[in-house]
Amino acid sequence: MTDSRDDYWEDILDSVDMDVLPLEYINTVVVKFVDGKVWDIDINRSKDRTTDIENTLDDFFEEYEDRIDTVDFRLDTPRLKKDVSRRTARFLKLNK
Repeated sequence: MTDSRDDYWEDILDSVDMDVLPLEYINTVVVKFVDGKVWDIDINRSKDRTTDIENTLDDFFEEYEDRIDTVDFRLDTPRLKKDVSRRTARFLKLNK
């Protein structure tokens, strides 16, 4: 049996526009290539190596786009839940 809070968060996360999801909420990008190879890109570790992770990812996807089968973004769900809850509470408090 699924907890109703899980259903609530699943509904919220399903409605997130992935085109505008900030990198701060992404832990890992899992890239599956057509040849069967899988690369796990640790976003936090990558941020330590480059100051412009967004452009680095854009360049990566552009370079390998014809060889990529799927891309899976693994979210930092606890952080996302915390921020959404905090912002919702603030919004409700300010709009009473």
